[in-house]
Amino acid sequence: MIKRRSIGALLFLLYAVTCSCRLSAQSSLSDTLFRLPEVVVQETIRRQEVIRGQVLEGPSLQRMSTFSIADAVRFFSGVQIKDYGGIGGLKTINIRGMGSQHVGIFYDGIEVGNAQNGQVDLGKFSMDNIASISLYNGQRSMIFQPAKDFGSAGSVYIKTRNPSFIDGKESNLRLTARGGSFGYLSSSILWERKLPRHYAIGANAEVIRSRGNYPFKYRRLFQDGVTAYDTTAYRENSDITAYRVEASLYKTLENGAWDIHGYYYQSHRGLPGPIIRNVFKHGQRLTDENAFVQSKYSMDFSDLYALKLNVKYANDYTRYVDDEWTSPTYVDNEYLQHEVYLSAANLLRIRPWWHISLSTDYQYNMMKANLVNFSEPTRHTALIALATQLRWGSLLILQLSGLETIVRETVKRNAAAPPKDIFTPSVFLSYKPWEEHDLTIDAFYKRIFRMPTFNDLYYTFIGNAALRPEYTRQLSLGVHYDLERSEGWLRKVDLKAEAYLNHVTDKIIAVPAGNMFRWMMLNLGQVEVTGLELNASLGTMLLPDFAVSCRAGYTYQSAIDVTSSEDKNYRHQIIYIPRHSGSFTTMMDYKSWGVNYSFIYTGIRYNAKYNDVNSRMLPWYTSDLSFRKAFTGFGGKGLIRTSVDINNIFDQHYDVVLNYPMPGRNYKLTIALIL
Repeated sequence: MIKRRSIGALLFLLYAVTCSCRLSAQSSLSDTLFRLPEVVVQETIRRQEVIRGQVLEGPSLQRMSTFSIADAVRFFSGVQIKDYGGIGGLKTINIRGMGSQHVGIFYDGIEVGNAQNGQVDLGKFSMDNIASISLYNGQRSMIFQPAKDFGSAGSVYIKTRNPSFIDGKESNLRLTARGGSFGYLSSSILWERKLPRHYAIGANAEVIRSRGNYPFKYRRLFQDGVTAYDTTAYRENSDITAYRVEASLYKTLENGAWDIHGYYYQSHRGLPGPIIRNVFKHGQRLTDENAFVQSKYSMDFSDLYALKLNVKYANDYTRYVDDEWTSPTYVDNEYLQHEVYLSAANLLRIRPWWHISLSTDYQYNMMKANLVNFSEPTRHTALIALATQLRWGSLLILQLSGLETIVRETVKRNAAAPPKDIFTPSVFLSYKPWEEHDLTIDAFYKRIFRMPTFNDLYYTFIGNAALRPEYTRQLSLGVHYDLERSEGWLRKVDLKAEAYLNHVTDKIIAVPAGNMFRWMMLNLGQVEVTGLELNASLGTMLLPDFAVSCRAGYTYQSAIDVTSSEDKNYRHQIIYIPRHSGSFTTMMDYKSWGVNYSFIYTGIRYNAKYNDVNSRMLPWYTSDLSFRKAFTGFGGKGLIRTSVDINNIFDQHYDVVLNYPMPGRNYKLTIALIL
């Protein structure tokens, strides 16, 4: 059994650092800075970006019928969520057909790591304290950022709520209770307090429980159209109990900011498994314990020079148990990961139109497991990013960057992966033809890679220490038009069209080696992705108290295997990538009432490398509806918000992943007390 570090010690470290840290820089800003709404800060950041990403924030984000971050990002164009069903099912994101390992997930500006398999389960992140979610293709196109931010083919940024105090308040308190179908219950508390000397503190805790035993219908046909089986049953072993605690301390400086953030998540859940050969119940169980402490410091020392510092320590423990009667052996595997991350980003403003940045990062990863003959790898990664931005008036912006990645690995047994020194460039361009119209044409080229994971390299029986990184080349061209007005019935119009071409080489795949229990990892695959994304949003004020907003997105994506013309599946669509997909949301608000409707469509997909009628999966769609009402209470000093959500209102039964049925129609009631 692996000996775990005490989570209590980690939380004590956070408390000690929070209580002892005092920055010497003095602030001349008044306490009224805390009254600024968060959107002001977000908009300031966005103007620094050459190419704007897709963003969900503020009321539009909170009104969606979503359980987790994974449910929210489904509304972005070019995104596929691999969902294994239910509240506790694993949920990973794939952007533009390049695979989930190519996506960087950033939580409050620092990447969430998983050196074991390169995937981050988005279902672990609650929507309870989230202020915004942003998606960027290529990278977030601003040069003043850590080197890590240059290192992914696509990125998702999750920003938690910053304390905001209005009307002279010194503290905020929100109590939330939710209940819903399949035994779903959750409760959470959010507390914020303004402190002297421009400090503020925030804490958030949440408990989630669900039986997860939702009904499903399963029907399969033979190739000749004869029914193979038609089943109605309940999902088994899909329960979850999860706890999450977060705490932050914020300091506003005269020309900068500092914060420290602690996070702890624990879950115990069943893994329901696939529905195959009339087996409906599986015995796999998963326990997760994830904890990290991270801190950020930023300061503008002068008009010439600015600095950002980031530091993080993370401890991740996973236990996987399989005592299913159909399994050939009993499995009880434990994995422990440690991560240390340090970053320094420097910005030099040589001229108002010419900026240069230099970012240096260091990351340490170590992994242990109770597997026989496990290598126990340690990885040291150094990243150096040099970037420059040139601006010609307000019409043309050019951004160039280069990332040098240096990786060294050691193992306690077996062979270590060879050292890697890799340079990858990127170019971003934005052109605004007319000063008086907010129409921009943008483009980017990027070459980047993803390192093989510890599982790829060192997993017992299937690891291959000689694996090369997967490389991607990305080309993108887009047109964006934005209109905002403060008067009239039409308040906002946002239109964007983007065409792209991605090419993945040395794709890592697993192939059998002798029998189905011994596999090997090889660099064999090449994938070519051609796509088109269309996005539109509209905001109106039809009456003084009646507002309607709409958001729509469509994606066409041809993601084909081009490894070898001799292969049977040459130029076939890769698995689970639909050629057509889209989403639509509309929100209506009248005084204290609100209604929200959401629609998601996913077209035909294939669940095998060879596309034929046997691997073809039918399209699916879901419609969600929510009703909201706010009441004043507590003598006019508080607010009560209620909402009723009806998800999958047409009770469609479908799979995102083959043989993992998703829930049908379900309900959720939320009551929040705000003081």
